[in-house]
Amino acid sequence: MNKGYIAITSAVIISVLIMGVVFAVSFSGFFNRFNILDSSLKETANSLAEACAETALVKLAENSNYGGNENIAIGDEQCAISALETNGNQKIIKTKAIVQNAVANFKITVDAATLSIVSWEELASL
Repeated sequence: MNKGYIAITSAVIISVLIMGVVFAVSFSGFFNRFNILDSSLKETANSLAEACAETALVKLAENSNYGGNENIAIGDEQCAISALETNGNQKIIKTKAIVQNAVANFKITVDAATLSIVSWEELASL
């Protein structure tokens, strides 16, 4: 009679352990999907902010007095060009894009005379 209880108890314990492993694997797959989504949104935000930077560079090439401070619509999304800053013979362009919770901020420093890029960096915030 004790052998039957031991077998049933062992089966229950093994089943609980297997279910725990299955749930852990399922939840890690579930959370990985969100990580992939966050990564995709960040990539989209980066692309938008870079597009705004390129737009600002083109407008600066067309008009050396371009001041920035505008929003640019790209498809269904938007990005922002902050007011351009002047530092000696350099212009500083700052752009920002937000796609859902993903944020991208870029700071581009260009030579005002030649429009050659001195630096291009991503910032944590503007």
